[in-house]
Amino acid sequence: MQLSDIDLLDRDAFTNGVPHDWFTYLRANAPVYKHPEPDGPGFWVLTKYDDVVTVGRDGQTFSSDQKRGGVVVLEDTLPNEFEGGGNLMLTMDAPEHTRYRKLVNRGFTPRQMRMLEPHIRELTSQIIDEVIEQGGCDYVVDVAAEVPLQVIAEMLGVPKEDRHKLFEWSNRMIGSEDPEYIVSEQEVMNAQVEMFMYANELAARRREDPQDDIITALLTAEVDGDKLSEMDFNLFFLLIAVAGNETTRNSISHGIKAFCDYPDQYRLLVEDPQSRAQSATDEIVRWASPVMYFRRNVTRDTVIRGQEIKEGDKVSMWYISANRDEDVFDRPFEFDILRSPNEHVGFGGGGPHHCLGMNLARMEIYVLLEEMAKRMPTIERVGEAQPLRSNFIAGIKHMPVRFPKGQRVCPVDHP
Repeated sequence: MQLSDIDLLDRDAFTNGVPHDWFTYLRANAPVYKHPEPDGPGFWVLTKYDDVVTVGRDGQTFSSDQKRGGVVVLEDTLPNEFEGGGNLMLTMDAPEHTRYRKLVNRGFTPRQMRMLEPHIRELTSQIIDEVIEQGGCDYVVDVAAEVPLQVIAEMLGVPKEDRHKLFEWSNRMIGSEDPEYIVSEQEVMNAQVEMFMYANELAARRREDPQDDIITALLTAEVDGDKLSEMDFNLFFLLIAVAGNETTRNSISHGIKAFCDYPDQYRLLVEDPQSRAQSATDEIVRWASPVMYFRRNVTRDTVIRGQEIKEGDKVSMWYISANRDEDVFDRPFEFDILRSPNEHVGFGGGGPHHCLGMNLARMEIYVLLEEMAKRMPTIERVGEAQPLRSNFIAGIKHMPVRFPKGQRVCPVDHP
């Protein structure tokens, strides 16, 4: 292999799965690599763990500000997926980001998470009920998507019957480069507008009838005299709805695929789910790295590993590579649910933009693993997992599985 073989802009290369051989080569031969860009200046690719962590924690040198280019799309020639008025926390720097993060943190306190766990367990049992009698399902659609979707819908005050609107809006915005979900730029914008209108309806209801939920917390939170504007609230709703279901869905899907590929690891989980589900959760997030990279934009000349990086340059932090760094992880290409320590960067590796929903995502995954391990003694794939066409999200669209038929545990709530 040589550097000219590597094209991280080729979305089709990711339809066969993550090109880990490229990242392995880059870590060994060009850990700070200036990737060419057709009709553009190119962008730096960081593939080593320490560099990804360092850049992620230095918000002054490496900016997330939308006005500097945003955090997602690598090419200058493509519109940013998160453009629009208002303030989106993902594309802000301190001190504005710090204030807004404090506002939104009110909805993700440890107390809020502890209150949610029993109900998340109940929802998860009901989701398993929907497939357990069949002895098989499309795991992505029927289980992995449903867990975070139902949880986020409840947290946002979205009625259960409307939850698939969140799923559809998310797919239109995030998966729009995949043939299964492909839509025009206008349809991506329409999805945003539809979501904003829906968010405004929910906000109006909560102003009239406050509840102990994240919507009410966002509408009433105040830091240093600041409250969220209407557009700010809409953008937070979008961020929580999309990030809160896409990333967890894909982590779960990759995790179950790994359990199917390494059945000895699933046996370990089944033997003692209560003590192993949490370490399995971290290994799943490391393994999946559902957000493969984020971009930063350089505010001042700097140096990484002896390489001069200039003000105005684009830098991409590849979490999917950092989580396989041989200098940090022993046997990085082995799926090991007992791995310890496991200081992965699947939630961002610290810094100002560390994943806001980390504790919620962890809880959703380990609760699902515990409930599955109790009720599904084995699980196997009966068809190929279909990767999402994206160089940003490490997604799986469909994955047929089978498991021993079991009994429902929750009463049927419909005729």
